[in-house]
Amino acid sequence: MDGIASDVAVGVKRSSDELLSGSLYNSPNSSVTANGSDSKKLRVEDSMDSPPSRVIHIRKLPNEVSETEVIALGLPFGKVTNILMLKGKNQAFLELGTEEAAITMVNYYTAVTPQVRNVPVFIQYSNHKELKTDSALNQRAQAVLQAVSAVQEGGSPSSDTASESVLTPAPSPVLRIIIDNMFYPVTLDVLQQIFSKFGTVMKIITFTKNNQFQALLQFSDPVNAQQAKLSLDGQNIYNSCCTLRIDFSKLVNLNVKYNNDKSRDYTRPELPAGDGQPPVDPSVAAALNKDSTSLLGAISPLSAAAAAAAAAGRVVLSGHSGPGGVLLVSNLNEEMVTPQSLFTLFGVYGDVQRVKILYNKKDSALIQMSDGNQAQLAMSHLNGQKMYGKIIRVTLSKHQTVQLPREGLDDQGLTKDFTSSPLHRFKKPGSKNFQNIFPPSATLHLSNIPESVTEDDLRLLFSNSGGTVKAFKFFQDRKMALLQMATVEEAIQALIDLHNYDMGRGHRLRVSFSKSTI
Repeated sequence: MDGIASDVAVGVKRSSDELLSGSLYNSPNSSVTANGSDSKKLRVEDSMDSPPSRVIHIRKLPNEVSETEVIALGLPFGKVTNILMLKGKNQAFLELGTEEAAITMVNYYTAVTPQVRNVPVFIQYSNHKELKTDSALNQRAQAVLQAVSAVQEGGSPSSDTASESVLTPAPSPVLRIIIDNMFYPVTLDVLQQIFSKFGTVMKIITFTKNNQFQALLQFSDPVNAQQAKLSLDGQNIYNSCCTLRIDFSKLVNLNVKYNNDKSRDYTRPELPAGDGQPPVDPSVAAALNKDSTSLLGAISPLSAAAAAAAAAGRVVLSGHSGPGGVLLVSNLNEEMVTPQSLFTLFGVYGDVQRVKILYNKKDSALIQMSDGNQAQLAMSHLNGQKMYGKIIRVTLSKHQTVQLPREGLDDQGLTKDFTSSPLHRFKKPGSKNFQNIFPPSATLHLSNIPESVTEDDLRLLFSNSGGTVKAFKFFQDRKMALLQMATVEEAIQALIDLHNYDMGRGHRLRVSFSKSTI
């Protein structure tokens, strides 16, 4: 957000074909009214000549935008007192508590491109001095507005929404984030994807404290941190889990030493990756201990009504959720593929329940994951990858479950039930496996290596899978290692062949894809 896109401006006169029409306005110069009774087509002229008004006109909003996301644009600048969504027009009107707050908002977005869901939007003053909405037609928006106001004021949804309390300035551009109920992986990249919708993310440090995944995230501007906190605190990243608990950190700047999976300074791409998990700077460590150890007690909990309203703006990365996460995999090498090989590969991204290779089309298979989020994760990482020499295609299936063959029917071993498999990687909530899910890569992460096994032993083992070992590196404790194959396809093959390989003395080798290079 370091410049204003060509189609984004503040206070530029609209062309005639962009003017609103419909049954939304009674008086073009005094107030905006939504009563659904007036079918006259009235032009609303909002231009750079418009004097400041506490009503802000927002255009070019993305489809399916929620009330919460629109309200979040205005929250950092003061009390939002009303909202009118024109979803068919991709537009909205936002009324702030004071004209001063509206001026601050427009001035800020003159310099910084406003974005919703990574889409630049157009913000300008309206000619209207107030926003009048029919409560029956605008009920949902009012419920969301009341819920947000309640959280903003630390009260309940019945708080006086007409009060003129203006937010105090954000104390810091650094947010402290705790993830509750973490049943799915939340990585540094996931956080960057979510929070960058509110401004430029400069630095992130992730760590585990009190058995909870936490992060420090620094924006370029405290206003962006305020906006992100108000919009995202209490929201779920995935359906019904991975709840964000957000507070301001006492730090005002993060000192990142390494760019890797645990920390990132986006302003300094030249930083080294480090070896293993990077140490946290002493000043950061001291501040972590001073920060509140439990954000839950410091945040006013939403009541049921407010939670329901806030859920309308829930951040969901996956478009497919709930039960019935069945994938259709096609273009398989039917001479080589087995239910076990598919279980092993797709098991990197979720807990595979059942696999069925289709009897009349053996180059295709149905794979049932634990749920839709895992299915989406596997599809996004494995579609287009090479398995046994063929580029596989992975799509979501219309089936809700994979049916087992009728008892006594021989299906030639094409269907297998893995429901009670001990090899599921994600059975344990909050497992570290959730934090180490990466796309297929030539570099593999090996763990559970017996002390007696040498580098030469592992090089030979992985060479026998039909590939070439290009590089190898033990971790300090020698129980883990990185091993690089010549290609991603070779690494996929090695993982299928050698994950859970018996190394002797009860040691089963664990293999996963790594984001690191050697």
